[in-house]
Amino acid sequence: MGQPWHWRGGSADARDEGFEPDDLVTQLLLARGCPRDAVEDHRAPTIRAFMPDPSIFRDMDRAAERLADAVLAGEAITVFGDYDVDGATSAALLIRILRDLGCPVGYYIPDRLMEGYGPSGEALVRIGTAGSKLIVTVDCGAQAFDALAQASAAGIEVIVVDHHQCAARLPEALAVVNPNRLDEDEGAAHGHLAAVGVAFLLGAALLRVLRARGFFAGKIEPKILELLDIVALGTVADVAQLKGLNRAFVAQGLKVMANRRNVGLNALIGAARLSRAPTCTDLGFALGPRINAGGRVGKSDLGVRLLTTENADEATEIAAELDRLNEERRAIEATVQAEAEVAALHQGNRAVAVVSGEGWHPGVIGIVAGRLKEKLGKPAIVIALDAEGVGKGSGRSVSGVDLGAAILAAKDMGLLVAGGGHAMAAGLTVGPGGIEALADFLDARLETAVAQASDGRALLLDGVVASGGVTPALVEALEAGGPYGAGWPAPRIAAGPVRIIKVDVVGNGHVRAIVQGRDGRSFKAMAFRAAETPLGEALLGAGPGRSLWIAGRPKIDDWGSRPAAEMHLEDAAWAD
Repeated sequence: MGQPWHWRGGSADARDEGFEPDDLVTQLLLARGCPRDAVEDHRAPTIRAFMPDPSIFRDMDRAAERLADAVLAGEAITVFGDYDVDGATSAALLIRILRDLGCPVGYYIPDRLMEGYGPSGEALVRIGTAGSKLIVTVDCGAQAFDALAQASAAGIEVIVVDHHQCAARLPEALAVVNPNRLDEDEGAAHGHLAAVGVAFLLGAALLRVLRARGFFAGKIEPKILELLDIVALGTVADVAQLKGLNRAFVAQGLKVMANRRNVGLNALIGAARLSRAPTCTDLGFALGPRINAGGRVGKSDLGVRLLTTENADEATEIAAELDRLNEERRAIEATVQAEAEVAALHQGNRAVAVVSGEGWHPGVIGIVAGRLKEKLGKPAIVIALDAEGVGKGSGRSVSGVDLGAAILAAKDMGLLVAGGGHAMAAGLTVGPGGIEALADFLDARLETAVAQASDGRALLLDGVVASGGVTPALVEALEAGGPYGAGWPAPRIAAGPVRIIKVDVVGNGHVRAIVQGRDGRSFKAMAFRAAETPLGEALLGAGPGRSLWIAGRPKIDDWGSRPAAEMHLEDAAWAD
């Protein structure tokens, strides 16, 4: 695939004086940037080891005190969320905490197509008129200057809980809790948190304030750690870097999820046809997309309803609806993906692929942007144009290229009607005829960063094994260094040399092969969406007469009568 293979673990040599080999998990942790003196904390990440004092974040104490006042007074609170998984989980987390505290709490999730991203002044005023003078925005609000000013003028107090990049000026709010505020101090070290992680910290701060005020005398305090399953889902689905506190959120959240106490999540696991305890991969590729489907092509509040219901029948009904919508989303996505790839062919050597199309569904452009980014190896922005020529866009970036900051800069230059995001993802609205100027700006601004990221592109390996080494035991050993995800990549190994015993194309352009090593051992290998790539062509054309080294991620194939190991391929190299 045109990339070098490098050893992820550095150049330690067993011949060096004083060299002592590490166990496999320690090697995996060190290779991912874990300090040697923190190996034990990272080996089994706990909330206790990584949880900061919530008070280090600006406005956190002010927000917690105001929420505590509302709880004590029985004041109505509305949680205003985003329509994606991070927004749904953030809203559900605070709703469940406030509900357990006996506080009258409602929620508002804007419709993606009719209202767009984030709070509008009209919606906030409408909520206030209905009786809720305290609103908490989650996963949105950091850039809602006009909307929050309108709410303030109407006597409505707003607490912003967000993680998207902020401008130098903050919106008019009672509190803005966001580790990515430009004036953040200690809290800036936690800028990788998803919004649901910030909401968890606010929940912990609220419980601490109420505890200090004696609220729990004779009462049962809500068990916030039992909500870590929701935190884990939002963190993984939002592709937040799995380092520090996020690793603890996900590691412990998966344990909570395995107990299936959350009625809605239990129903969703069933709808996704998972017969075992969910893994980190399941959160990103099975559960998260189903929650997202509600906001993308269905009803925006389905995710929050599912995650907050205590009625098993209602949960089953919502989960089935989300599963149906997810299938609908896949069909829509496939059409937009094909058209976007054709449009990208005309991009030339631009640093950022910016493609647009009339009639593209705004609910799938983020997914398509991610797929396009993976295929091209550079940032991609996909824009859906409406009948008036206004474009709603979503972008995904590559490691080392801060797309969110570039979108904010484009907005400041007057190239966008609205825009924001974080390093790896961004959203925008562009006026009629403005796409070419935006593409030129991004090309000029990000050309150097994209070139550096491309030059540093390599396939990083954690191990090399013979064919017989690709076993369930190896997969289990490698998983002990997890959870894996963004910023904490899953282990990748090379195996070989192997010969192709059988190969065919299955599904949507996937290449499936049975390979055999010189030790006589064979296993299955899958190269997803690779049929028309150099990798797929090599596998399909190799035949039994040529040998290859193959590289990818070992996985468990549990479809058969007993679990077997397979490899999900990312590259191959001729061995003879």
